[in-house]
Amino acid sequence: MNVRDAAVTTLMKIGQGGAFSTITVHQMLEKRAISASDVGLFTELVYGTLSRELTLDYILEPYLAKQKKLDPFMRPLLRMSVYQLFYLDRVPDHAVIHEAVEIAKKRGKVHVSKVVNGVLRNVLRAGMPHFAEIEPVAKRISIETSHPQWLVERWLELFGPEETLQICQLNNTPAPVTVRINRTKTTREEAIELLLDQGVTAKPSTVAPDGLEIERGSVQKTDLINRGYLSLQDESSMLVARALGAEASDHVLDSCAAPGGKAMHIAEGLTTGTLQALDLHPHKIKLIEQQATRLGLTTVQAEALDARKAGERFEVESFDRILVDAPCSGLGVIRRKPDIKWTKRPEQLEQLPKIQRDILTAVLPLVKKGGTFVYSTCTIDPTENEEQTAFILDQGFDFDTSFAARMPESVRHLIGDRAELKLLPTTVGTDGFYIAAFKKRED
Repeated sequence: MNVRDAAVTTLMKIGQGGAFSTITVHQMLEKRAISASDVGLFTELVYGTLSRELTLDYILEPYLAKQKKLDPFMRPLLRMSVYQLFYLDRVPDHAVIHEAVEIAKKRGKVHVSKVVNGVLRNVLRAGMPHFAEIEPVAKRISIETSHPQWLVERWLELFGPEETLQICQLNNTPAPVTVRINRTKTTREEAIELLLDQGVTAKPSTVAPDGLEIERGSVQKTDLINRGYLSLQDESSMLVARALGAEASDHVLDSCAAPGGKAMHIAEGLTTGTLQALDLHPHKIKLIEQQATRLGLTTVQAEALDARKAGERFEVESFDRILVDAPCSGLGVIRRKPDIKWTKRPEQLEQLPKIQRDILTAVLPLVKKGGTFVYSTCTIDPTENEEQTAFILDQGFDFDTSFAARMPESVRHLIGDRAELKLLPTTVGTDGFYIAAFKKRED
């Protein structure tokens, strides 16, 4: 299948059916309809077009205003083509327009291909708009960086114009590919050599001690993930197991565990202890069990259970350490999942904290006196982070004073008097993340 035609199909599925971008891209690649040499271009076209969607529509709007109705494939095709014209220097302009016209001929009628040709030539002739002239600042940042205006306005209030602009700009750049080593099977040094033997260049990651950053090649094409030596994971996510600090014999609960990355990282440090992994959905429990099998971990016990009912399933004060990696808005991982910014709504930032609070209410009593509790999210919004921390502190918990000592030196300087680590996407180049650690009072 032509790589650009495949990208249009994928963009249509995401836009019309509300499908997750990562799943839809993976499904298209699994069909093996795209040559290995085109995989990189395919993913760049899909994620780049999704990420710049608002900007691309702003550029296209003057030339589509008189079009009464567009064929379903036309807007994704035009967006993708404009993305190539203005954001992919390596693709010649004439080739972009030619490919778009050919796809339009294949999918539509002759007059449709003529419209596509005319719109793209007009766009190219006019060049990139002058975003600096747009007022007010929230609207300018929204259109220039392709983020919903409500979200930009929220971030402007929280972080100010300079930080907000930097976050939005970074969200439009490809995220680094990082993997976590399984220390029960390998070391970072050995894993680098094993990857090199299979044509992949990697280096130690700068933030997480168990991470590697892939510099060249595809780690998915090696056998090291299937053999349980490596797991795909962002560095910020790798810090959670460090924050929890489980001892080898601890009884640990991960109350919202799927797809299992953090749970497996914790379990890799357990020998005589156990890790109880919960998730609401049975099919996700299968994913956790598959992960444990792949990594050779026997201490994981996975169970389908709504964390809000954990108090009905487990006895009070029955776990040494508990992790609540709460369901959240995901506003810290837009760089990896650009469709998040289009699917999230302001009202969800009111609903999600209530769900998080219900989970905390159910799970906090399960921590033993003197035990450790860690709360984490992949969002950067205080309503889901600091405000929940305030609730936890009111439930018989104090900040864990040993938290900073457990964390790697790369982020230790970011931890203040409170045992919490707040990472914006711009802080150290990882996903946006929040981690806070607590000790349950003995009295």
